[in-house]
Amino acid sequence: MSTNSQSRTLDQWLSVIEAAHPAEIELGLERVRAVAEKLALIDGWNCPIVTLAGTNGKGSTQAFMRSICTEQGYQVGCYSSPHFLRYNERVTLNGEPADDQSLCQAFDAIDQARESLGLSLSYFEVGTLAALWLFRQWQPDLILLEVGLGGRLDAVNIIDPDVAVITTVALDHQDWLGNDRETVGFEKAGILRPGIPMVYGEVSMPDSVRQRATELGCTIHHWGEQFGPRDGVENWSWYGLNVTGEQQEYPCLPSVRLPFENASTALQALALLPLSFSPFAIVQGLKQASLTGRRQQLVVDGRELLLDVAHNPHAAHYLASTLPPIDGQSFCVLGMLADKDCSETISELLPLVDHWLLAGLSGPRGLSADALQEALPEKARADALRFDTPWQACQAALRQSNRGDRILVLGSFHTVADILAQLQP
Repeated sequence: MSTNSQSRTLDQWLSVIEAAHPAEIELGLERVRAVAEKLALIDGWNCPIVTLAGTNGKGSTQAFMRSICTEQGYQVGCYSSPHFLRYNERVTLNGEPADDQSLCQAFDAIDQARESLGLSLSYFEVGTLAALWLFRQWQPDLILLEVGLGGRLDAVNIIDPDVAVITTVALDHQDWLGNDRETVGFEKAGILRPGIPMVYGEVSMPDSVRQRATELGCTIHHWGEQFGPRDGVENWSWYGLNVTGEQQEYPCLPSVRLPFENASTALQALALLPLSFSPFAIVQGLKQASLTGRRQQLVVDGRELLLDVAHNPHAAHYLASTLPPIDGQSFCVLGMLADKDCSETISELLPLVDHWLLAGLSGPRGLSADALQEALPEKARADALRFDTPWQACQAALRQSNRGDRILVLGSFHTVADILAQLQP
């Protein structure tokens, strides 16, 4: 450890962490578990822990859970990734990001433990340990851990949860997780532990998930079977099972800003915890729940901007099937990474879009606007406009659109982050 490590700024720490381990993603738990054990971060937690995995929806589910808990007065620690504008967004207490000094203290402690063991850690592994280190200091009433990639070999999986949530299983990150839902489901089912409850947040459950849950003796709570919504999306009610297996219901629930299905999943996960919630906290928490870059609505010069990180066919299909129609024109600012299924994602978005504005993304995984144009159908390809950055594409959309039109900003965290960076005060 450098003698001046304790005087490093957060940006300096992040530069050191990025350079210390060459692989951006390196699945496997041996190294990160060894450092966690050195720091006494594996066991001895005095609050329930929920681990959330899933191709799509885990961030929204976490947001609903956090919002309801904070309305009830509980202290909630959340870990999620990636971030949009500041690294601090990844670790929060009651929705408030960790401050620079706290993160630097966590990184310093991790660096000392890592160095004493002669190990290197990836960027995500260090981030996961930093979140756990801060939660140990904060002592919240509930910890919500969002898996970064897959589940079985993700750094978050060094922790044994009290409840495991799998929101959805679809195709994404195929190079790491496999090319079919059964294989992907097996990876995500890696967060399960013997005898704990599993909450599964969509109708179609892969056999690999059900089989693993059965092998481990997990109590299965399946969306549409053991729990789910009734009566549509407005003034709806929820049914499910509590921790003792008794039927539980919440009537007269409000419409929500985030995906409706994830609200039901969040309620079921909360019902399995040794925490109590008033009807008021449930209603207000659902109503107030929001998440940056997920169906986020902004108004700029009288135009509605809708920002969503949808970056795979499953997420794009959900967006296209749930967005209400508008009388005006729809413009789409789209920027994607090269390892995504661009053609199928675009295919799902076609019914939503009148005008395409394609943005290149920088970095080793970024896709150029020219390459993205090739993924468009021939008719749309001819009229699409290309730009070097998402913000340039968004500026063009603002110029070309009229009041009453809608501008969609989609395709990647990087795409949404570029717009947010320009629009923030």
